[in-house]
Amino acid sequence: MSPSHADKGGPPARGILRRLGEWCARHFVIVLVAWLIAVVALQALNRSVGGEYSDNFTIPGVQSSQGLDVLKAHDSQAGGYSSQIVLHDDESLTALSSPMSTTVGDLEKLPHVLSAQNPLTQAQQQQQQSRSQQQQSQQQQPDNVGPLSTDGKTAYITVRFDVQPSTLGDDYLTGVDRAVEPLRDAGAQVEYGGPLGELARPAPDDRVSEAIGFGVAIVVLLIGFGSVLAAVMPLVTALVAVLGGLAVLGLLAAAFTFATVSPTLATMIGLGVGIDYALFLITRHRQNLMNGADPARAAGHATATSGRAVLVSGCTVIVALMGLYASGVSFIGKLGLAAAVTVVSAVAGALTLVPALLGLLGRSIDRFTVRRPVAEADATADQPKGTWHRYAKRVERRPWQFLAAGVAAVVVLAIPVFSIQLGHIGDGADPTSFTDRRAYDLMTDAFGPGSNGPLTVVIDQSDVPSSQRADLASNAQKVLDAVPGAATVTPLTTTQDGDVLIATVYSQKSPQDAATTDLANRLVDHTLPQAVSGTDAHGYVTGTTAAQVDFRDIVASRLPLIIGVVVALAFLIILAVFRGLLVALKAAVLNVLSIAASYGVVVAVFQWGWGGPALGVNGKVPIESYVPMMMFAIIFGLSMDYEIFLLSRVHENYMRTKNAEDAVAHALEITARVITCAALIMVSVFAAFIISDNIVVKMLGLGLAVSVLIDATVVRLLMVPAVMTLLGSHAWWTPKWLDRVLPHIDAEGDHEAAVTPAGPQAPERAS
Repeated sequence: MSPSHADKGGPPARGILRRLGEWCARHFVIVLVAWLIAVVALQALNRSVGGEYSDNFTIPGVQSSQGLDVLKAHDSQAGGYSSQIVLHDDESLTALSSPMSTTVGDLEKLPHVLSAQNPLTQAQQQQQQSRSQQQQSQQQQPDNVGPLSTDGKTAYITVRFDVQPSTLGDDYLTGVDRAVEPLRDAGAQVEYGGPLGELARPAPDDRVSEAIGFGVAIVVLLIGFGSVLAAVMPLVTALVAVLGGLAVLGLLAAAFTFATVSPTLATMIGLGVGIDYALFLITRHRQNLMNGADPARAAGHATATSGRAVLVSGCTVIVALMGLYASGVSFIGKLGLAAAVTVVSAVAGALTLVPALLGLLGRSIDRFTVRRPVAEADATADQPKGTWHRYAKRVERRPWQFLAAGVAAVVVLAIPVFSIQLGHIGDGADPTSFTDRRAYDLMTDAFGPGSNGPLTVVIDQSDVPSSQRADLASNAQKVLDAVPGAATVTPLTTTQDGDVLIATVYSQKSPQDAATTDLANRLVDHTLPQAVSGTDAHGYVTGTTAAQVDFRDIVASRLPLIIGVVVALAFLIILAVFRGLLVALKAAVLNVLSIAASYGVVVAVFQWGWGGPALGVNGKVPIESYVPMMMFAIIFGLSMDYEIFLLSRVHENYMRTKNAEDAVAHALEITARVITCAALIMVSVFAAFIISDNIVVKMLGLGLAVSVLIDATVVRLLMVPAVMTLLGSHAWWTPKWLDRVLPHIDAEGDHEAAVTPAGPQAPERAS
């Protein structure tokens, strides 16, 4: 058994948090005014110079990016970024040739537009090329993939931009709307697909989700603790901290590109941990008041003990989130950074703003009540003998049975994860109120599902002698025509300089279908190498869908690395805090199991369709490729919150009594109410985001809510007590050589002296 870290470290470091908490409580006016000025100033600065959020990112070095670079180098109009404007009329669109020409001409005049295709003038040429291809390859007539449908009622204008159109801002749509006005005036339905459709989506509004989460949190806190002011305070401090964090994130967005989902993700995490952290401090403070301490000293002691656990937990969450940079994909790393910003602000709010409000309220914190106020049990009192203590004793008598029940529960929930399909969620899963969803449906009905995600084949024949190029084109066309899974392959054409061959491959399935992913990979790995074999040509598959497949493949290949990095970092933190190899190993293994269970629920709901339609998702969808990676980092970090708070109390009691079994029972008794309430609040905050129109946010909201629920019930109530009972005193063993090299982190301020009453013992209920 290694010596307690309470015996190590100098006195000055020991009292920093206590002095901070007491100072904030005694000088609450200064702290509150400083927070108010800081948040208002940051918000004002963000509104004036803050950046915009965008999904415009590239992955250097992947074959889709290389193919796009080849196109840009040889034909600027063939490269760039394309988007479709989809048209539909109950009568043939051929009667609208005049407004069509006007619209196309006005679109070409817009800034950043490289070209705009007139579907009526291109349709005949397209049909002639298809007939020629049929005669040469002896294939059946391919499906019509546009730009004009067979019945003439649906068409699409392909507009190419020199920048990603989704980054142009809402004002840009005014010019697009003005350009298509002649067609709308003529009675045609006009919808925007692809990036233009994303630009036209309504701005995300999370206020309803936040209101629902806050409402449930108030109810839980009132029922759990009885005090109105104590229930409102965690919500106020979390909201203030998140507002400050979001303003900082907006300022960072002026210098770096953050995804559009970043502020929503940051809000979810910031509110969840902010409420939790404040709750842990407030309950400790109120128990100190009930023990007779004066408000300032009670706040200082709460900051020195529970505040220290908040600091360690916050650092664990941040480390897990920053571990996403191990993916090597800046888009994913910045999502972790966005969430980490509000975690930092939540920790700062818990350590300064919460003590200041506690000092402001003083002993009036329980003035308004709905039931008898309660707080956590006194950690230094005799062993409590309540419900949770009796439950822990029951677990101690049959640990293997409880452990088996917990493992069985998470294994059953995790079964769907073995069939997980990573991919990109297409526009077809969006609400019909979105213009890109309506464009998607029109394209599917008229041209087939593959028309929504064409694959652009690029063959660079710059190094191929002119005498060999005709044979290369002929062989490549034959190979492409025979590729399995393709509904249509257009004839190969050359760029103006003749150095690049271009064709478009349309899948038989939608862009989000696994068959389309397989088709893209088949083209890259087998078809194109076969098409250019024996020559110095190079083949690529580019376009939006191909880039999404490349992104999915990279994420899938690096997910094990992320899991390993995050688990290793969290393992080291738990080991440094509690000086127990088996405790750290137990924490890592159980958290991985609970995360696998939450993965399984997400797969069942969204990919299998078990409840997806009830959540506003149209049909079955793949799991967005970066969601499992984000979930793992966030869940692992958050689950360590409860792990640290529970284990710190187990360790505290064990170091005092040396009775491993009673230490578990004691810790469950004094933390059960606060951890249960904290978990319910976090579940409600995350679950409230399921109503978002963004399906990725729905996935994250459901996954995070389920994971916290599993962690607070199955893991904490079944598996942790059982494992700790089976390990006994061995849980806290660490080799002496390892104990010497590990940093010493005091998770709950074991060395801090207990607060002494300022006067007569305070009653349990303050009035």
